[in-house]
Amino acid sequence: MARKERRYHYIYKITCLKNDRYYIGMHSTDNLDDGYMGGGKIIKNSIKKHGKDLHRKEVLEFFENRELLRNRETELVNENLLKDPMCMNLQPGGGGGGGFSSEEHRKKFLSAGGKRVRQILSIRNAERIKNDPDYRERFCNSLKGNQAWLGKKHSEEAKQKIGKANSEKQTGNGNSQYGTCWITNGTENKKIKKTEDLPEGWSYGRR
Repeated sequence: MARKERRYHYIYKITCLKNDRYYIGMHSTDNLDDGYMGGGKIIKNSIKKHGKDLHRKEVLEFFENRELLRNRETELVNENLLKDPMCMNLQPGGGGGGGFSSEEHRKKFLSAGGKRVRQILSIRNAERIKNDPDYRERFCNSLKGNQAWLGKKHSEEAKQKIGKANSEKQTGNGNSQYGTCWITNGTENKKIKKTEDLPEGWSYGRR
């Protein structure tokens, strides 16, 4: 069904007066006083946490139709804007919601919503498993791989190999302390590179 064309189309900006974080979005409506305050997860959480009264909404631009509106949001809400830590948008403009544009935005989304957000993602994942045969197969194969190791332990031979590999990493240049020594001034101890000159008032060793 085609989307009903609304009378007004505008770009808006909502700023949280508590911390100056902001959200930019688009909205189409027949009523400019409909009380719309954004559809993003982070801005909704912000309003829920700080209250609607501590959020200021500004209408930035009006457009004749939805297409022009969407194009303008795409220009404004771009990758550079999303990198701004003060920005509460999660994805580039013009998409109308759904998905993440990068791993960084996914983490931003998770940190904003906590447990509830992870529950939502679990539900979406379940829906995708149900409706996407290819994804379901990959998901099941990954589970089989994890379950195949369940209850198993490394053999003694494998443990020795792992131990040897780790010990080799800690010797010579692989050791972060390689080439250093302790020095003291009588009350304080610290490490320096053996190639460094001994500071005045310090001696080798530690107390």
